[in-house]
Amino acid sequence: MKEDLEERIRSVANHILKTHDTIRKTANIFGYSKSTVHFDVSTRLKKLDSNLYEQTRKVLEENFAEKHIRGGQATKKKYQERYEEERE
Repeated sequence: MKEDLEERIRSVANHILKTHDTIRKTANIFGYSKSTVHFDVSTRLKKLDSNLYEQTRKVLEENFAEKHIRGGQATKKKYQERYEEERE
């Protein structure tokens, strides 16, 4: 792999480990597509650094398990804001 590609993969993986951000949020921060970030941390990272891959995979599994909770919280917030706007 090219050095700049390896550096990108490692920096994205380290960011996910450090912040526990989702793939979507990480992609927005780095300016890549969700597909690119997902492919980097799920496929390329496994070949590049298996230890870093395992650590990152655990964070991604946690995020996936919590996805439905975050979605519910976002929906609740959305409707609370609408309700408050109507009351004003």
